[in-house]
Amino acid sequence: MNYPKLTAALAASLLAATPGLAGDVDPRQAEARSLVKRFVGTVKPLLTSTIQEQGPVAAIEVCAERAPALADQLSEETGWSVGRVSLKPRNTERAQPDAWEREQLERFAARAADGEPGPMLNHGEVVDGRYRYMQAQPVGGVCLVCHGESIEPAVAEAIRHYYPDDRATGYQLGEIRGAITLTAPPESTGP
Repeated sequence: MNYPKLTAALAASLLAATPGLAGDVDPRQAEARSLVKRFVGTVKPLLTSTIQEQGPVAAIEVCAERAPALADQLSEETGWSVGRVSLKPRNTERAQPDAWEREQLERFAARAADGEPGPMLNHGEVVDGRYRYMQAQPVGGVCLVCHGESIEPAVAEAIRHYYPDDRATGYQLGEIRGAITLTAPPESTGP
């Protein structure tokens, strides 16, 4: 497998999932987008260097252990709750969507199916007195290595090791694999 091409595709797909801040009206939305960019900007180099140096099997450990720890660290530092959710979660303990997240994921999937670019799929609103925001994670070419229909045996074995209840395979290019989800601290509910 060509790992330099794989890492370039990974970088492109992760960067595409972090839209710019231009045109934001609600400052909480700008802050949420900034946090998504910060999270992805931390996870992306870890995945990229791991794939380049050790291959995709080692990158699964980064997704399983380092990415959740980074989300927890960002949550602790900022007061926002930061996580990842999916309709087909790989990490069934941490990535199960609540009712609001499920609704947004279904909307993202429908919008993507209608041709809206995945990186543009995001939504923020006040829910039960707290500002919530989600940014879709579309499937890029590199995602198919671990989330597609045809997965190399060593990669599949690593997935089974870290995620015994995995449901996050069988995706096609451009589908919405999940989303980064954020909830503002209680004091950030706005005017």
